[in-house]
Amino acid sequence: MNKVLLIAFLLSTSLMYSQKEKVKVGSWKDLKGISEYNLVFDYSDLEIPKFDSEEEFLEDKMSKREEKEIGAGEKFKDSWFSDRETYYEPRFIETFNDKYKNGLVKVDRDIGSAEYTMKIHTTFMYPGYNVGVMRQNSKIETTVSVYKNDSPDNIIFSVDYTKIQGSGNAGYDYNSGQRIADAYIIFARALAKHMYKNTK
Repeated sequence: MNKVLLIAFLLSTSLMYSQKEKVKVGSWKDLKGISEYNLVFDYSDLEIPKFDSEEEFLEDKMSKREEKEIGAGEKFKDSWFSDRETYYEPRFIETFNDKYKNGLVKVDRDIGSAEYTMKIHTTFMYPGYNVGVMRQNSKIETTVSVYKNDSPDNIIFSVDYTKIQGSGNAGYDYNSGQRIADAYIIFARALAKHMYKNTK
C-alpha cells in the first residue's frame, strides 16, 4: 500500500469512529430478526451551518454563481437536489449492504418482501469545500427511525447520529456531491457495524 493510500485508509478509519450515536426510542435489540428494510430518505427541515434555512443557503450560493455566469445558479440548485439520488442514497445503500457482516441484513428502496421501513432523516448537512490548497470535510447528522410499513407513527426504534464526516477521498473530492456522499459512506459503515454488534 503506497503512502497516499495508507494515509487515506487511516483517515477513513479514524473518521468512522469519530461519529456519535444515541438511541432515542427502543433499543438495538428491537431490530433482532429483521433482515430486510425498505428505505425512505428524508431531507426536510435541513440545517446548514451559517444559514437560517436551506432556502437561504441556496439563495446565497445561487446568487454568487449567477454573478459569475448566467445560469450557473440554477445549475447549482438542480445538482444540490439531484445529488441525493445520484450520489448520497446509492452510496449509502451499496456500502451498508456490502459491509453488513455475512449479508444478514439488506436495505433498499421498495423491497417487496420487507415488512419494515427504515427512514434516514438527514437533519444537518455541511458540504465542506476543496479549493486545492485548502479543504474541509463534509459533515452530516441523521436520525434513523424504524417502523412497520403500515404503521409509520409507531416508531419501534430510533437513533441519532452526529459528527459524521466524509473521509476526503485522499483530497480528490472537488465535487460537493461526492464530498457529501462520502459522509454517507462513513455513516453506512457505522450503522451496519452497530446493528450487527447489538443484534447478534
